[in-house]
Amino acid sequence: MKKYLLMMLLMLVTAAASSYIYAEKAPDSTGATTGTAADVTAVTAGKPTLDEVAAQAGHNKIAINMVWVLITGFIVMFMQFGFAAVEGGMTRAKNASHTFAMNFLIYPLGMLGFFICGFAFMFGGVGALGTLGGYDGLNQEFTINLFGHAFGLIGTKGFFLNGAYDVSVFALFLFQMVFMDTTATIPTGAMAERWKYSSFFIYGLLVGSIIYPIYGNWVWGGGWLSQLGNMFGLGHGHVDYAGSSVVHLSGGVLAFVGAKLLGPRLGKYNKNGSANAIPGHNIPIAILGAFVLAFCWFSFNAGSSLAGGDLRISIIAVNTMIASATGALASTLYMWFFKTKKPDPTMMINGLLAGLVAITAPCAFVTVGSAAIIGLISGILVIEAAFFVELKLKVDDPVGAVAVHGVNGAFGCIALGLFADGTYGDGLNGIKGGVTGLFYGDGGQLAAQTIGVAANIVYIGLIGWVVFKLIDLVVGNRVSAEDELKGLDLPEMGVEAYSGIKMDKNSETPLSR
Repeated sequence: MKKYLLMMLLMLVTAAASSYIYAEKAPDSTGATTGTAADVTAVTAGKPTLDEVAAQAGHNKIAINMVWVLITGFIVMFMQFGFAAVEGGMTRAKNASHTFAMNFLIYPLGMLGFFICGFAFMFGGVGALGTLGGYDGLNQEFTINLFGHAFGLIGTKGFFLNGAYDVSVFALFLFQMVFMDTTATIPTGAMAERWKYSSFFIYGLLVGSIIYPIYGNWVWGGGWLSQLGNMFGLGHGHVDYAGSSVVHLSGGVLAFVGAKLLGPRLGKYNKNGSANAIPGHNIPIAILGAFVLAFCWFSFNAGSSLAGGDLRISIIAVNTMIASATGALASTLYMWFFKTKKPDPTMMINGLLAGLVAITAPCAFVTVGSAAIIGLISGILVIEAAFFVELKLKVDDPVGAVAVHGVNGAFGCIALGLFADGTYGDGLNGIKGGVTGLFYGDGGQLAAQTIGVAANIVYIGLIGWVVFKLIDLVVGNRVSAEDELKGLDLPEMGVEAYSGIKMDKNSETPLSR
């Protein structure tokens, strides 16, 4: 009995002591008293020195940037779903598994290529990562001397991420990898419904390893295009805030070259050169995919600050939103009143995406009014470009990828050279003052933008042609006519997208006349 009473007394004393110990920290329902000097890392707990407080502030600043970069990178990765839904919905039911499977596997294929050597080629000479802590181990750029200047061509550090075991490098790798993946997936729409999966597989490895990163180095890795301002006084050099040229124009040029080499789908063109419509099988899921892309684009553009503490991200986000809205509205009304007399849902989608692509380069440098104008122009431009590519150039692009990403990627870069208002970008690429376009007094910036667009078309077009030609020699690029008529799901993938549903596959392919 005494032993029992002693244990009870001990429990009461312990409970009372605990209540006393924790009484000083009352519940905080507003958060006003959570986070004190006791939370600052210090030799003497609760009594940090000035140096310890400064170190904590610096650590927290970089931590905010790091979290921002990682979270926006995670969201950009989800764009793969958006692209898969748009491309899958805009193509035929008999090819749905094949189209979705390309959008799925391009993620690991491109990533591995980027991991092996693409990241090193692109960022191996970028220098200090200022917003992520200042690590400067990526400091070897291969250059050639021309006209008395060093032209940076390719980075040479960071293969397999070796020698770069640093938190900031790994954050940059993740964020930039998902950007590369956007470029890689754009041709899967333009080349859909007749692209052999083995050819696509090889392309997926090469796009992340050699095709995309070299031009990316020229613009974002400290290469020659970024230094046109320092070398020749052309504004701030070629500026592309979030990828109108690096990501979208690159993908659009690859899409054009690949689709041209593959040739049109069976039944697309008649003998007189006129085109037959080949409707997509699931427009609702394509619209859903476009909404996903629009959502993820906030991270695509604002995340490119690489700094959660850069409050310009609010302007970037609103500019992105407004350009997408005016792009969608312009394309809807243009189709409705001037083209087909119907508000074509597929062109609504492409108008929205065109606005997003076009604002991607200038999003941080223009006013919201300019963003609205850029979106309006892109919404009309995408329609005219799509008809021109299909009817004049005779390139069969099932989803309009060339018009959306290629044409409007180029336009977005030119728009920056016209509309940048000079209020942001001081110090970018080593040039004092804000980025300023022609309409605000600096024609040199427009020249740099034009050179960057031309360099992209030449380099990406040439290397894309070489890659597709070499792949064709090894495994062939196009499926057989028999497999194309049947649909690629069973012959190429072994699995139908809609098992148990009887489809008249022949009716999905128009007869050429």
